[in-house]
Amino acid sequence: MKTVAFHTLGCKVNQYDTQAMLEKFRAAGYQVVPFDGPADVYVINTCTVTGTGDKKSLQLTRRLRREHPESQIILAGCLAQRKGAALLETGARLIIGTQYRDQVVTLLEKAMAEDAGLSAVNELNAATPFEELTITAQEEHTRATLKIQEGCNNHCTYCIIPSVRGPIRSRSLDNIRQETQRLAAAGYREIVLTGIHLSSYGKDLGDGSTLLDAIRAVHAVEGVQRIRLGSLEPTIATEGFSQALAVLPKVCPQFHLALQSGSNTVLNRMARRYNMTMYMQAVDNLRAAFPLAAFTTDVLTCFPGETEEEYRETRQVIRDVGFAKIHVFPYSPREGTKAAVMPGQLSKAVKEQRTRELIALGEETAAAYQAQWLGRETTVLIEEKIGGLWHGYTPEYIPVTLPDCPACAPGRMVNVRLTASCPEGMTADVI
Repeated sequence: MKTVAFHTLGCKVNQYDTQAMLEKFRAAGYQVVPFDGPADVYVINTCTVTGTGDKKSLQLTRRLRREHPESQIILAGCLAQRKGAALLETGARLIIGTQYRDQVVTLLEKAMAEDAGLSAVNELNAATPFEELTITAQEEHTRATLKIQEGCNNHCTYCIIPSVRGPIRSRSLDNIRQETQRLAAAGYREIVLTGIHLSSYGKDLGDGSTLLDAIRAVHAVEGVQRIRLGSLEPTIATEGFSQALAVLPKVCPQFHLALQSGSNTVLNRMARRYNMTMYMQAVDNLRAAFPLAAFTTDVLTCFPGETEEEYRETRQVIRDVGFAKIHVFPYSPREGTKAAVMPGQLSKAVKEQRTRELIALGEETAAAYQAQWLGRETTVLIEEKIGGLWHGYTPEYIPVTLPDCPACAPGRMVNVRLTASCPEGMTADVI
C-alpha cells in the first residue's frame, strides 16, 4: 500500500484543508503514516503569514528532499499560492496553493506520469468559487473544525493573506448542515467554526445569510453539544449579535476578538476597520450577554513607527479587557504589502523586548481570569490521558487537568469543580 504523510503549518483553516486532502488520499488507497518516518508522499501545508512560516516550510522541504530523495513532495497552502511555480526549484513534485485541494491525488498522479514538476496555482479573484472540501473526521482531535468561509477583502497594510486566499467566499448553509451532521454522527461533540475572515460569512451569497445563520444551522444538529467560534472582528459583536448568541446554549463563551493593537493611531496605519471605542463596546456587548466570557486575541507588536506611547496604549487595553489568552507576534515585513515600505521599521532588539513584555502581561491577565473560576462548577471535554491524568477544556477554553475517573475518556463531557491554578491551566475534581 502506498503511504502519505502530512505536516501542517499555520491556522485552523489550514488544519481543515489538510484533513480534506488526507481523506482524498485515503479514499485513493493510500495509508496515512507519521510525518517523522518514511513515506511515499509528503504533503506540507504551508503558511506565509510571517517570515517564520516561510522559513519553516522551506527548511522542511529541503530536509525531506535530502533524507527521502525518492519520495514525492507536495507543497500546498499560502506560501505555495504566493510563490507558485518558483517552488518547483525545491524539488517538490506538485505545487497546489489554496485551490484544487480536492484534486490533489489526481494532480500528483498526472505529475508523476509526466515525470515532471507541476504547478496548479492560478490567480484568485471574485469569480473563484468556494472550494467545497469535506471531511468526515479530524485526525487526533476530539473536536472537529468546520471551515465555512474563505478569503478576505480587508487588505490591511501588513497582511499578505488577501493575495494568497483571495476575496471572500462562503459555504452554503445546506453544505454546512450536511457536514455538521456527518461529524456529529462520527461522535464529535464540539464543532469549531472557522474561516479566513469568519465575520464576513454570507456577504457574497446574495441571499442575506450571515454568520448567525451559519451558527444556527450547526446549533440545530442533534448530537452537537458545543459550538466554538474562530476569530471575530469587533465590528460584528453588536448588542443584537451578542444577545442572539446568548439564546443559543451550545455556543461556547470564548471569543477570539481580533485586536492587533490597542492604539488608534497604529490601527489607522494598519488600515484596520475599527478603533478602540468600537473594540471596547464589542467587549461590553459580549460580556453583558456572557458575564464570565473568556476573551482571547492576537497582538501584533512593533508595527512600523510604533512609539512608546502607542505601545503603552496596547498594554493598557490588555489590562482593561483582562484577556484569558493572547498570542503575541512581532511585526514581520511581508513583500508586497504597504507596511513593508513604511518608515520607522523597529529594531530586532525592540521587537524582542516588547514581545517578552507582552507575553508576560498576557500570562498575568490569564491568571487573573482563571482566578474567577476557583470553586466553580463547569463541564470539560476530555482530550487525552498523559501520565495517569486526564486533560481537557472548559467551554471557555480553560485547559483542565483531572485525576483518573471511570467517566473520563477522549471525547466525553464530564462535570467538574475547578480547584486550583497550575502551569498548564487549572486542576479540577470530577463531580
